Amino acid sequence: MTDATSGDGTRAGSTAQPAGGAKGPDELRRQIEQTRSELGDTVEELAGRADVKGRAKARAADLRDKAGAVTVSLRGSAAQAGHTVQHKAGRAGHRAQHRASRAGHAAQEKAGQAGHAVQEKAGQAGQLVQGKASQAGHAAQERVPERARGAVRAGLGHPRAVLVAGAAVGAVVVAGVLRRRRHGHC
Repeated sequence: MTDATSGDGTRAGSTAQPAGGAKGPDELRRQIEQTRSELGDTVEELAGRADVKGRAKARAADLRDKAGAVTVSLRGSAAQAGHTVQHKAGRAGHRAQHRASRAGHAAQEKAGQAGHAVQEKAGQAGQLVQGKASQAGHAAQERVPERARGAVRAGLGHPRAVLVAGAAVGAVVVAGVLRRRRHGHC
């Protein structure tokens, strides 16, 4: 700064009469400190705006924080969706198991009914066969001469004795056949 004298005799840039109208040296010092502080804040703000690298780092850190928060949120949502799917699959499995159980019981009941029907038919067939055998026995009995009827009646009354006697007669016949074969008479 140059010491130039103005037309009224005061020097420009001197502290004798400040432009803001300070009332004394202490007031002037306070104004200077305030101006310096404001100027420092302005310089810091301008430096911050001019620091592209620093701003980019701050923005990247901010974006990382936001991405981390989104990741945590997505993981939570995915876990919840997984639990929901697992729950629904479990319920579907239980429903399928219940339906299969009901179908098994129905099939078992149908099989039981079919078994009873077969048993009933077999019983009826057995009765029919027994009736036919009885009729055949009576018919055979009537064809047998009167003297043999007594033996047939006795045989019908004691079927085991007839079977034993028949087996004994069969054994005698077989023994005779084998004996004839051995001796060459066939």
